[in-house]
Amino acid sequence: MSFRENLVRARSHIVFLVALVLGLTLVIWLEGLGDMQKTTETKTAPNPMDRFEAITPLPLAVVGKSSDKDLEQARIAWTYFQNNVDPDSGLVNSANSYPSTTMWETGSYFVAVLSAERLGLIDAAEAEARLSKALESLVKLRLFDGTLPNKAYHTRTLELVDYSNKPSELGLGWSALDVARIVATFGLIERNHPTLAPAIEAILARWQLDKMVVDGELMGTNIVDGKIRPNQEGRVGYEQYAAKGMMLFGYDVWRAYDVEGNLMAPDVEGIPVPVDTRLHRATTPAFVVSEPYLFDGLEFGFDARSRRFATAVYQAQEARFRETGKLTAVSEGHLDSAPYFAYATIWGGGSPWAVLSFKGERMDDRRTISTKAAFGWNALFGTEYTAKLVEDLEVAADPEKGWAEGIYESSGELNGSITANTNAVVLAALSFRAHGALIRPLP
Repeated sequence: MSFRENLVRARSHIVFLVALVLGLTLVIWLEGLGDMQKTTETKTAPNPMDRFEAITPLPLAVVGKSSDKDLEQARIAWTYFQNNVDPDSGLVNSANSYPSTTMWETGSYFVAVLSAERLGLIDAAEAEARLSKALESLVKLRLFDGTLPNKAYHTRTLELVDYSNKPSELGLGWSALDVARIVATFGLIERNHPTLAPAIEAILARWQLDKMVVDGELMGTNIVDGKIRPNQEGRVGYEQYAAKGMMLFGYDVWRAYDVEGNLMAPDVEGIPVPVDTRLHRATTPAFVVSEPYLFDGLEFGFDARSRRFATAVYQAQEARFRETGKLTAVSEGHLDSAPYFAYATIWGGGSPWAVLSFKGERMDDRRTISTKAAFGWNALFGTEYTAKLVEDLEVAADPEKGWAEGIYESSGELNGSITANTNAVVLAALSFRAHGALIRPLP
């Protein structure tokens, strides 16, 4: 048989082999394109965490003792709690003479008591009595939907209330961040007053914490058109702090503690700051403020990641002062006039240094040089700049009422609102200077 005839007979095999070679070539080419695309994506969209790995964390500034000035500043802060704790319920007013509270402010009161004890403002017996009385009220609270604490309560009657402090039969829902914050302080109490552990266990036996942990995330609830609607709570900073509190009691909140899937790092004053990519959910806006990093450092002493984040958040504020001459120490906080609350951000609403309402409305003329941010950063990092902040905010001290929120940047006038959160942070900061983080019991 001739070669030509053999070639004709083998044509089907040849076609198959040629197709196979071409197919393999195409696969290799496509894989190459994929690798090139991945390489390009890596170059154009690096992991934001890499930017924070390059930040050198500032050393913590535990002094190891309290000066006479520290103790006087602490006494002023403790005055707030002497004036604002209901003698029957043992719960604290969220703002001066305003008989409403949340789980967040109740947690702040616990932090204040533990800090005052460490500073010698009260003895161990008084600290335990105060904590015990408040815990007795918490175990009696009527829970929202029989599940978890309502977002607000009247400090005297313990009734569920709305945000105007009027009784609400249904309630407002629960805040996962607020509940996680008070759970974190339960952990602080157990480590510093272990005899109160049974009281805490009795509270947790009633609270259905498992209902606010879903697939590793923290879930709150709102009332929408008369119906209970769940929603994921927490953004970078607050979410990780809240997760630590829940972890103390064994809850698997791995998604809440993780940041990499929701992190971006825009520059503010040339410094990358940790911003959540989940920007546009109305239920939980993404604001970068000092507060969660202050709580994390003063209460837990940071972890490696949060210390880098905190360093960046602080350094951006100092850099703004160096650039503009404007003292900058920003956080969320109360205002002494409508709308009575604002988020003074490092980054928020798509831009740096925005001052925003919860709904995202701009009100930059309400930027406050925050008392709690000044004391918190000074305790944690102890720089020349933080010392200047605390010195300039001495005008916010009222020996008969406590520390006011701070000074309005635009006018230089006092933001005269006086609150539980600010005075608790002042106490925690001054305690940290002498003894370190609250999570560590004193010898």
